[in-house]
Parts: sequence; structure tokens; C-alpha cells
Amino acid sequence: MIGRLAIEDVRPKVSGRSQPSKAVVGEVVAVSALIWREGHDVISATLNLTAPDGSVRSTTMVRDPFDQDKMHATFSAEEAGHWSFRVDAWSDPIATWRHAVTTKIEAGQSEAELANDLAHGVELFEAAAKNLKNKKDKAALHQAADALRSDDALRARVAPALSHRVSKILEAHPLRELLTRGEEHPVLVERKKAQFSSWYELFPRSTGGWDEHGNPIHGTFASTADALERVARMGFDTVYFPPIHPIGKLNRKGRNNTLIPEPEDVGSPWAIGSAEGGHDATHPELGTLKDFAKLMQRAEALGLEVALDLALQAAPDHPWAKSHPEFFTVLADGTIAYAENPPKKYQDIYPLNFDNAPEKIYKEILRVVEFWIAQGVHTFRVDNPHTKPTNFWHWLISTVHEQHPEVIFLAEAFTRPARLYGLAKAGFSQSYTYFTWKTTKEELEEFGQDIAAMADVMRPNLFVNTPDILHASLQYGGPAMFAIRATLASTMSPLWGVYSGFEIFEHRALHHGSEEYLDSEKFQLRPRDFDGPLHRNESLEPYLTLLNQIRRDHPALQQQRILDFHPTSNEKLLAYSKVDPASGNAVLVVVNLDSEFTQEGTVDLRMDRIGQEDYAEFQVRDLVSAHEFPWRKHTFVRLDPHSDVAHILELPDVRPEAREQLAWRNEVDYHN
Repeated sequence: MIGRLAIEDVRPKVSGRSQPSKAVVGEVVAVSALIWREGHDVISATLNLTAPDGSVRSTTMVRDPFDQDKMHATFSAEEAGHWSFRVDAWSDPIATWRHAVTTKIEAGQSEAELANDLAHGVELFEAAAKNLKNKKDKAALHQAADALRSDDALRARVAPALSHRVSKILEAHPLRELLTRGEEHPVLVERKKAQFSSWYELFPRSTGGWDEHGNPIHGTFASTADALERVARMGFDTVYFPPIHPIGKLNRKGRNNTLIPEPEDVGSPWAIGSAEGGHDATHPELGTLKDFAKLMQRAEALGLEVALDLALQAAPDHPWAKSHPEFFTVLADGTIAYAENPPKKYQDIYPLNFDNAPEKIYKEILRVVEFWIAQGVHTFRVDNPHTKPTNFWHWLISTVHEQHPEVIFLAEAFTRPARLYGLAKAGFSQSYTYFTWKTTKEELEEFGQDIAAMADVMRPNLFVNTPDILHASLQYGGPAMFAIRATLASTMSPLWGVYSGFEIFEHRALHHGSEEYLDSEKFQLRPRDFDGPLHRNESLEPYLTLLNQIRRDHPALQQQRILDFHPTSNEKLLAYSKVDPASGNAVLVVVNLDSEFTQEGTVDLRMDRIGQEDYAEFQVRDLVSAHEFPWRKHTFVRLDPHSDVAHILELPDVRPEAREQLAWRNEVDYHN
């Protein structure tokens, strides 16, 4: 805004302040603004932070060393809820006075020439002293005023007013004139897990093992509870279940998505609903709600949070199809339209039509979500939210958060940036991304820069695979590629996820050119013997466990905002660093993107981005191999994908005085 003093380009700002920017408890958030006025008088700015209870705390902003019109500050919220910040600009008469007097003295002006300046200084310091409550600070400013009145030599008269002690007092309690208030900028602060979590996806129905004839047995909530112990041992803290509801029998799909199922085919969990119930019921073969409650208790004891799938669609025999046909699109022949994504057809699924009976649909879906919250579920992975109205999601999430601010919503939307970011602005805590398809150095650097720049808008959850996505790199890259992708996902973002089977290198596609798994678990039971002889000596579990441990131990990997890429002499080597501005913890990751051949080259560190001088040499510890070795600006690296796909290096902590500057300098202009 432009008032008496100008306050412009305030960041973070999302959709013109109509939507809140994102933060989590304890996260360091950088705020900046352009502050300017006419003439040469010194101006400054204050960051005012308002907590959910209405209390306000303020801090004086710091001038950018490279742009005298730009001011910076950081804040950290200690509780979840709706916060806001405001930038106020003001004229700093004492800073103006000190600059003028210092310049005149250095130019050789006499005491007589400075008489008016000295008198004005007395007025300013006495006025500043009136605002102070601390007796020692008040006395220091009065002493500065008294010295200016004295008959001492000129430099002795001004020395107290220019002292370090007085500067620190005025920094904390400035004398402000021409105060111009800025506008309030909303910030939604969520719990830490909205930003930092390790997800593991499994199908409860595939946890039953085999019978004596080698046939799969349908899993139960009890067998799922047993399977959670292995998930927890690997260090994952969120376990996500695809839909656990009754599965439709009409138009049920068979194995590998065939239209003619066999009697024993179990169908797709996303074909929700049958005569046995809908979105508020559990599949009878999995168990009852009481059984689900026991599963939830076991998960909590293991330190796991259960995420359920919220898929807003129905099987043809879902109770809604009879009780609420207005929820769907009824065709001219009286039938209900099934889902299509040409050329794909989903005859077993009816999509909801939000334009037919929005009030009824909104009310029913809110009821379903609140039902599962009452069962202890506080995280929902939302299926295909970009195919439903965004204003509906904004309403639903806002309404849920009024009573349950702890609830996390993950948007499973592989879609264009406008819709991806639009859903995040609408309230989604986390978002799937196009990470799965980013494989080259250029693509990964561009992707990483984007997710860091958009931290105020979107939190990316980097899944290495999903039941729908088996990327070609995993189909043909061998075990080393699985390790490479896990390294990238777990260190580039504080949120990452793994779909079951990844750790035993499942890589067979339905056919060449397809990203669908052969014998997809979406359409059949797929028990796995993770500890059996086939996988005992060939499993990625130890490495996934190590990655999750490294993430827990290093705050730099738990934040999204500071991610910097460093040049390498080899296009197959990717290097990036992350720094936590709160603790100063710093990590450097160097990854071999080639899963077949050894790659070597020089890493050219941008030393200022890790808080080091260009000439510095320091010890680093490789968190993968536990080896220590010296590091400098230009360091040679050699990575054999069959032994070490990456270095994850613990760097010296960044000095306190450099931490905030790293947060400021990581700002990237974005269109939101």
C-alpha cells in the first residue's frame, strides 16, 4: 500500500491476501517488504505478529544489505491456529540525526555549526526515553541527552548518543514518527506433521498371507496391525490405507482391470459401497469398527498415524445410488453415468455431480469425514480432488478445521500448476507432485527450486511410487535406481512416501510403455513375504530405515524453504544443500543419477549458501557410510551406484548471525 510512507511487495502473500500463507509450529518464516519515502530521511519498519488469541508481538525489521529499500524479519509460531502479520513503516528521526551528525563531524564542521543539530538531538533522546520502562535503559538515553547539552569537546558530547549500548536500546525501542500501518496478512499455522512426515502406503486386505495351497488370504484389521510393526521399524510415521469400505459387486473389475471378473476376484477398493454399506462402513472381511479401533490403538502405540483415503465416488450398488440418485449424473436412458477418462472407462465407479444437489452432497461428505474423525483418524489422503469443485474443498476443509484444526488433508492431484497450487490455497495441507517423472539433473533442479519457492503456498509430498505409477526408471533401472529415488524424495522434501513393494524392488509393468503394475494390487490380493528367503538378502528396508533416521536427526531435512543446488562438473551428479535457520543444522546431498555406472566429478559449493567463507575447509561426516573427510569449495566426488548411490553429508552448523540471512536470500519471486 502507499500511505504517508510506502509499503509494497510484502511477502509472503497468497492470492492477494485472500488466502493464508502456510506455516507449521516452530517453522522459521521470512517476511520482507519494500519500504520507501521521499527525501533522504531514514525510514524503518516493524513486523507485528498477531497470535490466535489476539496478542501481538513486534520486532524491528532489518535492512537488506543489497537493497536499501527492502526490509526483512522472521517469525516462528509456537501454536497451531490462524495467525496474521502486518508490516508498519515509520520514519526513524534518531537514525537520521545520527547519520547527519556523523557525516558533518567527519567533514570537519565545527561545534558552532552543529549547535542546532545538538539541540535537536537532546529533544529526540528525551522523547525516546519517555517510551521506556526499564530504568537503566531510560537513564542511558537521558545520559546521551545530557552529554549533548554539556560543554565537553564535540566528539565527547556525541559519543554516548552514538554508543553501541544506546544503539541496542533504540533497536529494541525505536522512536517512531509518521507511523504508517500496513495490511494484515493471514497465516495458517498447522501442526508440525503437516510439514514433516514419512508416509508408507499398504493395502490392509493384502496382509493376510497365504493358505496351505498357496492361495492369498484376505487380510483383516488384526493382520494389518501385525504388519504395522515392520512399517514402524523402518521409521515411517504415517501409514496410509486405500479405501477400507465395502466394495461394489455390480460391474466389479477383475485382475489387471479386466471387465469379466472371476468369482474370487475382490474388486477395486475405490469402487466404494455395496449393500453392506458405504463410506461410513468397513469391508466385512477386514472387520468391524471395533476391530478398526484396535488397529488404531496398535498404530498409536507404534508411533504411527493412520491416514485414510477419502474417495468421493460410488460403486453402482452404493447405498447412495438408491437413496440419492441426485448425487450423480442421470443419462437420457435413465441410467447413471459411470466415470470415464478417455480412452479409460471405469464401469465400476459413479462420479458425484456437485452441481445437482450441492447442499445435500456437502452435508453428507462432511458427515462422513466427521464420522472417521470420531474414530480417531486425523489425516486424509484425498483421491483426485482436482476433479471436484475447488470451492467445495475450501468449504469442507475450513469447516472441519473449525472444530478439528489438527486434521491434515493430502491432495492426490497430479495436475497442472494452476490447479495444483489452487487446491493448496483452498486448504490442502500437502500435495502430490510431478516428482515421479522428474529424473534428469535439469528437471530435478527446476523442480527443487520450485517447491522451495512455493513453500508459503504448497507442501509437496514426494511419493517414489504409487499403485498407479510405476515409472520407467524403476522398471529398468535396477535396485540402485530404487535407492536413488528414495534418496532424492526423502532429502529434497520434508514429506515423502513409499508404496508397499518398493522396498523389495517390485518393477514389472503390465506391458512395455505402461506405468501400471502387472497384477496390480488395485484389483487383487497381493501378500508379500518381506522377510522370506527371496528378499532376506535383497531388500531396501535397511536403507529406507537409515534415510528416515537421518531425517529425524537433522532439522535441515525437516524444512522446505532453504534448498540450494550447487554446480557439478558431471551432469549425472546432483548436489544440493538444506539448512535449518532455527538450529543452524546443515546437510549437503550429492546423488549419482546413473543407476548403472560409476560417476565422478567436482562439486563447486556455493559457500555462502551453507554459511561458510569461500576459503574455508572443514570436516564433514557421511551419514550413509559414517566416514569423515575434509571438504572445501571445490571437492572431487566419486559414486559407485552398486555400493553408494549418494553422499548425505552433515556439515558444520551455520553461525547464528548467518542463519536469518539464509532465510531472506532464499526468497524467489513467484506468481500466486
